Amino acid sequence: MPIVRIDTMKNQDGGYIGKIGHIVYDAMRTAISVPENDNFQVLNEHDHEHFVYDAQYLGIKRTDRLVMIQITLNEGRTLDQKKRLYKTIADELNHQLGIPPGDVFINLVEVKKENWSFGNGIAQYAD
Repeated sequence: MPIVRIDTMKNQDGGYIGKIGHIVYDAMRTAISVPENDNFQVLNEHDHEHFVYDAQYLGIKRTDRLVMIQITLNEGRTLDQKKRLYKTIADELNHQLGIPPGDVFINLVEVKKENWSFGNGIAQYAD
């Protein structure tokens, strides 16, 4: 069960960040086999003073189209799966929304299964 946080600059298209969320969910389904309906996202748009980034860190050009994506998920994906996820997200954001690949910043946070409660105060995945 991933939980996804997506942050961008405010966009005039009110549905823009939702489109990003849909692309990220589809990429997780194909690249790391996230189950159907396992879609939990927090989408945030910020004004310029509340969205801080370095425009050249690691030699990667970034613009105000930057999308920061943090995905918290169960540990256990292989390095190849993670690389496939990063590439799928960057490629699809570029293809569908014209976001340059350098403007796609992704961070995975892996946790043990017992660190989730889906509701009712129960650790549903705990052994």
